[in-house]
Amino acid sequence: MLQIIHYKETDSILSQFLSRRNALDQNVEASVKEILQTVKDKGDEALRHYALKFDQANLTEFKVSEREIEEAVQNMDGDLMEILQKASQNIRRFHEHELEKSFFYEQDHGVIIGQKITPMERALLYIPGGQAAYPSSVLMNVIPAQVAGVNEIYVTSPCNKDGEVNHVVLAAAHLLGIKEVYKLGGAQAVGAFAYGTESIPKVDIISGPGNKYVAMAKKLVFGEVAIDSIAGPSEIAIIADEAANPKFIALDLFSQAEHDQDASAILITPSEKLAKRVQEEVMRLLPTMKRKSWIEVALQNNSAIILTGDLNEACQVSNKIAPEHLEVQTAEPWSYLSKLKHAGAIFLGAYSSEPVGDYYAGPNHTLPTSGTARFFSPLSTRDFMKRSSVISYTRDMLMQTGEDIARFADSEGLEAHAEAVRSRLS
Repeated sequence: MLQIIHYKETDSILSQFLSRRNALDQNVEASVKEILQTVKDKGDEALRHYALKFDQANLTEFKVSEREIEEAVQNMDGDLMEILQKASQNIRRFHEHELEKSFFYEQDHGVIIGQKITPMERALLYIPGGQAAYPSSVLMNVIPAQVAGVNEIYVTSPCNKDGEVNHVVLAAAHLLGIKEVYKLGGAQAVGAFAYGTESIPKVDIISGPGNKYVAMAKKLVFGEVAIDSIAGPSEIAIIADEAANPKFIALDLFSQAEHDQDASAILITPSEKLAKRVQEEVMRLLPTMKRKSWIEVALQNNSAIILTGDLNEACQVSNKIAPEHLEVQTAEPWSYLSKLKHAGAIFLGAYSSEPVGDYYAGPNHTLPTSGTARFFSPLSTRDFMKRSSVISYTRDMLMQTGEDIARFADSEGLEAHAEAVRSRLS
């Protein structure tokens, strides 16, 4: 099931993995374009239509009421609420360390140069529904927006046929003080907050994971609003040596494979002995998993064990993949950190299992997928902030540098640029 590939002999599995990235589904794109245009043209009427069509929900109000939130909190398991509280503290502490500050510095002749940091005013945080409830996504999206200083934060999540949003999602939002929660999902929810409707506010940024329709919608509204990233199927790569625990590895591979049948789980190791032991553990443990059928398809179609010559080559393979999650389960994991250039999140050591980052440690679990870790970063406070350059020149400085600036403009054939400076030199 989980095939072993010798990297030096062939990198076909790697090529197969890379080729599935960002494959443009034209049917999805066409459907999403139609949904977005309908929402843009018809507003709330379109939202009611799509709620009935996709969720079988007859909605008269899109906003979750205070009573619904209160009932969700009352129905919440007390121990789980305490766990969410502890996790939120860790996540908030991490994101507070990320905060950027405005800066200014003085040059000669009284010139002041700087950068002003301003939080965005309105953010929509999309929380998936469907196969599972994701209170962790509430924490991971709301908290960096709050730390960044976003004034108006809205949360939306798909509802069931009775118009109910998952009570754990509502309780997590309540825990963070969010009062504006909406029962909308899919591409239509993205369109509603990107364009605004009679009852839905237009926002400045949309963040949060979703299915391929949500991802496509975010891609298509980019420019109308900012987005965090375009999320693809979940991924994990594990670099391990012979000292690693094969059961740990098998379960960590499962932890991503259970998300989605399109998910990918790859072990990269120079140890053939470990590879075979992991294969055995996979076969032994798989029948015990509740999501066995999902895991089985993901492991069969999108996953592999890649044998390398040594751990340095394993790092090179990982950099080619640029995985969403990367675990390093070796005798000295920190010694390889400098060699790992491309990964959304890096988990060092046998006890830094991927779920530790998904739920509790503090760093954000909204990560770049599909190889975009080569140029994208995890969700952070920076996504909810914008930067304005500040320039304050004095007369003395312009007298010294103005002709240079004007001649620079002349070289580009922009006369008005040049004369705007020269007029001040007279």
